[in-house]
Amino acid sequence: MNGIKIPIGRSGFADIRKNGYYYIDKSGLIRELLETDGRQVTLITRPRRFGKTLGMSMLSEFFDIRKNSVELFEGLSIMSEKELCETWMNQYPTLFLSFKSVDGLGFPKAYEKLMAVISDLYKEHIYLMESNQLDSFSKEMYCQVASQKAAQGMVENSLLNLTRMMQRYYRKPVILLMDEYDVPLAKASDNGYYKEMLDVMKGLMQVVKDNDSLKFAVVTGCLRIAKESIFTGTNNFVSDTISDTRLNEYFGFTQKEVDLILEETGLSDYRTVIKKWYNGYHFGNFDVYCPWDVMNHVERLMIDPKAKPEGYWRNSSDNGIIRSFLDVAGDTITKKFETLLSGGYVVQRVEEDLAYDDLLYSEENLWSMLYLTGYVTRVREEQLKSSLPEKYLALSIPNREIEAIFESTIAKWFQESTQKWDRKALFRAVWSGDAQTMTEEMTKLLRKTISYHDYREDFYYAFFAGIFAGAGYVVESNKEHGEGHSDIVVQDYPGDRVAVFEVKYAKSKEQLRKACEDAVMQIDSKMYGEEFREDYSKVMCFGVSFFKKRCLVKRKN
Repeated sequence: MNGIKIPIGRSGFADIRKNGYYYIDKSGLIRELLETDGRQVTLITRPRRFGKTLGMSMLSEFFDIRKNSVELFEGLSIMSEKELCETWMNQYPTLFLSFKSVDGLGFPKAYEKLMAVISDLYKEHIYLMESNQLDSFSKEMYCQVASQKAAQGMVENSLLNLTRMMQRYYRKPVILLMDEYDVPLAKASDNGYYKEMLDVMKGLMQVVKDNDSLKFAVVTGCLRIAKESIFTGTNNFVSDTISDTRLNEYFGFTQKEVDLILEETGLSDYRTVIKKWYNGYHFGNFDVYCPWDVMNHVERLMIDPKAKPEGYWRNSSDNGIIRSFLDVAGDTITKKFETLLSGGYVVQRVEEDLAYDDLLYSEENLWSMLYLTGYVTRVREEQLKSSLPEKYLALSIPNREIEAIFESTIAKWFQESTQKWDRKALFRAVWSGDAQTMTEEMTKLLRKTISYHDYREDFYYAFFAGIFAGAGYVVESNKEHGEGHSDIVVQDYPGDRVAVFEVKYAKSKEQLRKACEDAVMQIDSKMYGEEFREDYSKVMCFGVSFFKKRCLVKRKN
C-alpha cells in the first residue's frame, strides 16, 4: 500500500534509512542532548519497545567520526541546524554497545555473553592495534579482551581502557552510547546470580566516573538503578524518566505522529481502535503510544484490513512482574487490581531509584516497577479530585492491550493456584447435592481470586471452570445440551456421575436469590440434564448465581 515499508524488528537507524523503511523523525533528540552536553552522563529510562535502541543507533550514526552520515539524515529536522551539524556530525570517536543479549540461567553463561559483547566491541575498533599510541602492554591487553581470554578484572576495566585508547588515537574525547544497561541485572535477579553480575557491572560503569577521555555518555534502560548500587561516585549524572518532560516526545509516538502514519498508509479509519488499544501512556507532559504496537498493527492492517488488534507488546515479554504481584497477593493487592481492571485508579507511592534485588521486598517497590516498565501509567493531576502527597501517583491501566495482559496473567495464575487450594469439601458437596456447603465453599474461593471484566458473566464461567479443571474431571463450557446451552458441565467418568450448572449474574445483592431460582427453572425447562441419564447413574443439576464476591447455589430436585 502506497509503497510504504514498515520496519518490524529493525532497530538499526542506517538499515532503516538506507533501505527506505518508514521512519518517524526523532532526530530532534540530538539537539536536545547537545543543548546540555555539559552533563557528562544522561540516563534515559523507558519501558521496553519504546524506541530506545533505535534512538541510540541514530545517535551513533550522527556522531561517529568513522562515518559519513549526511545521506542518512537528509530530510530530517536536525539537518536544518547547520552550525550544530558542522560541529558535531561525524566529528567524535563513538562507542555504541548494547547489553540486551546478556542473559543466562546461571552466572557463567551470562558472563560469557557479556564478554562476547565486549569482545565484539573491541574487534570493531581493531584499528587501534595499528596505532603507535598503544604500548605493548596495552596491545596485549587488547588481544586478551578481544579473544575473550581476559581475567574478570580486565573485563571490568575494558570500557574505561577502550575510551582512553580511542582518545589517544583520535586526540578527541569519546562519546559513549550504552543501550539496555540494566538487562544483565534484571536477568541476574530473575535467575539468582544478582550479586555476581552487580560486581561486574559496577566495574564496567567505571567508564562514566570522572573519565577525562569521555566527552559525554548516554545510557538507556528500563529502570534507574539506585545510584549507590551501580553508579557510586558518578558526578554530573542526570536521569530522564517517564516522569520528566524533556525527552519524552522522542520515545513513543505522539498522537500527531500516529495520525500521520495512518494517513500515509491509508488507514485513518482505524484511528479509534488503535488509540483504544495502544495509546494511554502519560510520559511527562506527553501522551504517547507504544511504537512497537502501532507499527506491528499498521503492517498487519496493510496486509489484512480485517485484522483485529493484538497484544504485540505482550508477546515480547513474560510479564513476570504482574505474576510477582499475584504470588504475594493479599486482600489489599487483590482489591487494587480489581479497581484497575474496572477502569479506576489506585494511589501509590512511587520510587524511581530501585535495585532489582529489592523489588519483591515491598508492595511499594512492585508498584514502582509496574509504573516504570509500562504496565500502569499515571493519571493526570487535572483528572483527580484532590492533590497527591509528594512521590505519590494515581496509577491506571493505560490501554486495552495492557488490560488484556492483566486478565490473561490473572487467569493463568488462578488456574495454577486452584490446583493448590483445598477443594475436597466443595467436590464432596457437589456429588452429595449439598447446596449450602457449595455456597460456602464457592464464596471462600471467590474471596481468593481477582475479579475482572467488571464482574460480567464470562468472569464467572472462567472462575467456575477453573475450579474443576485439572482435578480429574472433564469440564465443558457453554455446550449444547437438551433444548439449549447449559453453562458448565462437569463429568466424572470413573465415578459414573455428571454435574450440570447454569450460571447467572445478579445485578444486586437483593436479586441473588431470584437469579438462582431463574437458573434452576432454566435447567428444568430446557432439560439440560436429560441427555446424560443414559450414560451416568447420577446426574446432578444446580442453579448458581453470583453478585460480586457473593455466591448462591440451589439444587434442582
